[in-house]
Amino acid sequence: MMRTMRKMMTRALLLAGLSLVPIAAQAQTAIEGRVDRLESEMRAVQRKVFPGGSGQYVQPDNGPPPSDTVVPGSPSNNAVTDLNARVDALESRLTSVTGQVETATHRLQVLEDAFNAYKRTTDARLKALEDRATATASPIPADQGPRPTTRPTPVKPGGATITPVKPTGTTTAPGKSTAVPANRDPARGARLAAIEKPDTGDAGEDAYTYGFRLFQAKLYPEAAVQLKMVVAQYPKHKRASYAQNLLGRSYLDDGKPSLAALAFYESYKKFPDGERAPDSLMNLAESLRALNKPAADICQVYDEVQKYGPKLSTKMKADLAAGRAQSQCR
Repeated sequence: MMRTMRKMMTRALLLAGLSLVPIAAQAQTAIEGRVDRLESEMRAVQRKVFPGGSGQYVQPDNGPPPSDTVVPGSPSNNAVTDLNARVDALESRLTSVTGQVETATHRLQVLEDAFNAYKRTTDARLKALEDRATATASPIPADQGPRPTTRPTPVKPGGATITPVKPTGTTTAPGKSTAVPANRDPARGARLAAIEKPDTGDAGEDAYTYGFRLFQAKLYPEAAVQLKMVVAQYPKHKRASYAQNLLGRSYLDDGKPSLAALAFYESYKKFPDGERAPDSLMNLAESLRALNKPAADICQVYDEVQKYGPKLSTKMKADLAAGRAQSQCR
């Protein structure tokens, strides 16, 4: 009887064990499916967030403190406990990566908003500046050209300053003659035709010589035109200083002291080291005296002449002393 009951209990236990095997297998299969799905999603997220990661999991720099969860792969009591630990670890990593993605997205959105606000502000400021410039701009009328600027007062090394003299009469544009054309004055045309034009091969020398001959013939307007041409076309020639000084003499002898003073001043300014620079200053003082300028202005010119001491001839030194005495210069 006892043997029969033992056999019956053994059969019952075997049947109960066999019935539990499919249930455990089904539970393990369900958990493995969850694990595979989570691992697949994790790899997809990491490929999106961390390109070039070679399919490896990337640990976050910061995260929650380590817990007492079972590390996947460590020995466990059974397969179900091990799979549960793996699922928990994957869910924790997925949560961390999701948080990083959301933080990066928020920062990018903040940067875009700030850039758009800066762009709008900058565009508005530029537009305001353009509108203001357009409103205040005053175009020059078509019938008006550029206005002449004030000529700066030159300062000669040594401290003295010479003030340029403005012509008091009507002047002509450079290069234009005030003479009566020769075809309107036959007598003057004959005198002009009698002046021989030199041809030595030196164009600058020949042009100056012809102007000097016109000056000697007292054809002052024609001489002025010729001498202006010499200065304009041959500014580096040794005769340029001569021509500019003789231009002033032509005006002075023609009864135009204001134009003469301006020409002598230009000679001093353009050719301060020219051979006729001291002569131009002496002639400038003479022109200022003819214009009844203050003695202080004339003495200032004489002071500049004294700086050319070694270049002054005996006659010029005597004229300088006489001029200073006449103007009562100190």
